[in-house]
Amino acid sequence: MLIELRIQNYALIERLAVRLEPGLNVLTGETGAGKSIIVGALSLLLGERASAESVRAGADKAVVEGVFDVAGDAAVAALLAQQGLEAEDGLLIVRREVAAEGRSRAWVNGSAATAGFLGELGRLLVDLHGQHESQTLLRPDEQRAILDAFGGATALAGAVREAWTRLQQARRALEELDERRRQVEQRADFLRFQVEEIEKAKIQPDEDERLEEEAHRLEHAEDLARLSGTLHQVLYAGEESVSARLGELRRVLDHLIRFDPSQEDARELLDSAFYTVEELGRRMGQYSASVEHDPARLDEVRRRQDLLFRLKTKYGPTLADVLETGARARAELDLLDGGALERRELEKAEAEAAEALAAVAAELSAKRRAAAERLAAEVMAVLPDLGLGGQFEVALEPLPTIGGDGAEAVEFRVALNAGFEPRALSRVASGGELSRVMLALKTILARLDRVPTLVFDEIDVGIGGRVALQVGDRLRRVAEHHQVFVITHLAQIASRAEHQLLVEKVEREGTTLTRVSEVRGEERVRELARMLGGDPESAASLEHARELLGAVARA
Repeated sequence: MLIELRIQNYALIERLAVRLEPGLNVLTGETGAGKSIIVGALSLLLGERASAESVRAGADKAVVEGVFDVAGDAAVAALLAQQGLEAEDGLLIVRREVAAEGRSRAWVNGSAATAGFLGELGRLLVDLHGQHESQTLLRPDEQRAILDAFGGATALAGAVREAWTRLQQARRALEELDERRRQVEQRADFLRFQVEEIEKAKIQPDEDERLEEEAHRLEHAEDLARLSGTLHQVLYAGEESVSARLGELRRVLDHLIRFDPSQEDARELLDSAFYTVEELGRRMGQYSASVEHDPARLDEVRRRQDLLFRLKTKYGPTLADVLETGARARAELDLLDGGALERRELEKAEAEAAEALAAVAAELSAKRRAAAERLAAEVMAVLPDLGLGGQFEVALEPLPTIGGDGAEAVEFRVALNAGFEPRALSRVASGGELSRVMLALKTILARLDRVPTLVFDEIDVGIGGRVALQVGDRLRRVAEHHQVFVITHLAQIASRAEHQLLVEKVEREGTTLTRVSEVRGEERVRELARMLGGDPESAASLEHARELLGAVARA
């Protein structure tokens, strides 16, 4: 709900604050007092394109600020959350500035915002009727949502969208599979060459490291045999070997221990040294015997290393990368062989998804057809009371294919003159007629409409008398479920309001300014008398005004 609208240096308005209440609010005043300027300022606040012409002459900038009560509005809370914002104590303060050079800026609760975001937010806060491009009900998606809500098919429409999403996912999976297969087919010869080259090499993990070690041994075979043989002789096999000398030293130690038993533990140390040297000497003998000087094997190792080096250069840099390349190429080729089975499975999933979508879309279409007839009949029943004849219909145009919104496009159409075919609601020429058509819809859909504040401008164009009273009554009925803000020249409509605001031009220090004030009691009676067109001070005009207000009180 819009609590307050503050305007500064906008058009003729120097500074103005308009406070609105729940229920039906009307804005009245002499022609040219600035009523439509206030609606224009509200449109600017809700994201309409900014223009330097809207800045009051001599001012640096125009400022429009609105305070909204959005407590409990889940749609607004969700949109704010997407921008990292939240309402403070249920209040939302939206501010728009337009500089004299035309540049504009916007804020939502103190955080900078784009005009696009303001427009998106504004559509959830206010539904403004009077300028075609600003009206929510002129948008096809909104008309479709209204019909579904009226027919109790909102959940079913959601199911259609989910089914359509599943179908799109199945189709994308098929397309991706086909694309992968096309790419593989284009590269099949190259992939087969890769697989053949890598698999033919029969590479073992870390084989290059093991070959490097083996090649190093083969290159130094003579040195390894000589050095290990020397160690074998010195440590174990020679007459004066280390192990023989340690054996002799064992006998010396035994004599020492007989003289001094306290050195008994030294025998263990010497034994350990003896067995270690003996083991090392034997091992060197075995190693020396095993060392082969094999030039043929060295050549074989070198050829194998060259092969692995070439493969690593092409597919590396590591041997693991080569193996991975081969596995990947094999997997791609397997797609050609096994892709047919996968495709059949995906085709089955697509067919099932299409069948499910068709079934739920058919159910939605049936509900929409029934709802369209009922909605059209109810609107047709209301139009005469609003001074409108002609015809209203809800057209369901079949789509070439079932989409996320169902199998048909929804369009509200109206013909307000006999002999003409109904046309799209957006093509109705008269702003006043369009506003009254909207009012008829709002009367029927009041409980379903999600936008909390409705603004009607030009709704009284071309009407008067009894029709004006009926329009006022309809507005009051809609105001039972919404905050309604109406600009009117007709006392019959103004008398139905719960709150009447008077717009006046006043002069101050040689400057013409616009002022808004709420009128009550006798002041309101005199304003209604003025609007009736007679002498606002005559007893007859005043009595007529009181009768209008009394009729509302009696109702």
